[in-house]
Amino acid sequence: MSLPFSPVLRACALALMSALLLPGALVQASPADTPAAPGPLSRSTLVIGHAGSGFFHFFNPLPPSSLRSITRALHRGADGVEVDIRLSQDSVPVLYHDNLLNSMTNGEGCVSQTPAAALTALHYRGGWPYDWFQHEQVVTFETLLQQLSRRPQFPYLHLDLHEDDDCNGGDPACSQALARRLRGLLTRYHVPSTRLLILTNRASTLVYLRQLLPLVPLGLEMNNDFAADLATLRQLPGVQVAVLHKDKITPERSAVLHAMGREVVVFGGRSARAVSRVVAANPDAYEVDNVRHLQAALRR
Repeated sequence: MSLPFSPVLRACALALMSALLLPGALVQASPADTPAAPGPLSRSTLVIGHAGSGFFHFFNPLPPSSLRSITRALHRGADGVEVDIRLSQDSVPVLYHDNLLNSMTNGEGCVSQTPAAALTALHYRGGWPYDWFQHEQVVTFETLLQQLSRRPQFPYLHLDLHEDDDCNGGDPACSQALARRLRGLLTRYHVPSTRLLILTNRASTLVYLRQLLPLVPLGLEMNNDFAADLATLRQLPGVQVAVLHKDKITPERSAVLHAMGREVVVFGGRSARAVSRVVAANPDAYEVDNVRHLQAALRR
């Protein structure tokens, strides 16, 4: 149901929001890099667009992990993007954050119980006033790779695997199927391993991924008890990256992880204050909801 609003209010909102949106397309060509052994993501903090341009908020009307959201982050100078990946009913990786479709689209049910063709026909729904400014649809991971592979240099790409599922109970077989499909697509599009990070909060999936993709950096999402997650990370010698929410990172925790020889990736945060606090913790990469604030904090 549409909410009533005055012409003046709509005009003001249009003027403000349109100023925030930048046109652009994911275009141009990319040579395949020679795969190398997993190593550091960067010697300085990488600017990574979190789910592209972040999640719905006043300064971002674009849906998370949508093509236009990804375009916007790269257009603003991000080194790369983080995207959320789930597996469809017919084993096609798609870009979508939540478990249930009705949280952000005009669909119903679980992603895992819906064929890819039906998923990609769905439109995002952010509510008023976001839907004045976005008409995005769910896309497959392959669609993104097709676009990124045309760029002169492949951007950094963080793949956040979402394995929680109300419809199948988080079946490990589905996680392994997702890993295999990712391997096939990354190989087909010659994605350079030096520009990749695959992350999840499931240790078993990381062990399986290390067997499938020995050259790709892997990350453990550590957002429960830090000491327990640290113990898990120690038991995963093939996992080079620790991934923490902005509210979980501190300079002390970052120092502990670096002393272990692990890279530190932080996600979340859009205010200048939050971004500056994360930067002070010296992460190796920051999946940020406001690329411009991070660039300002890094004085780029």
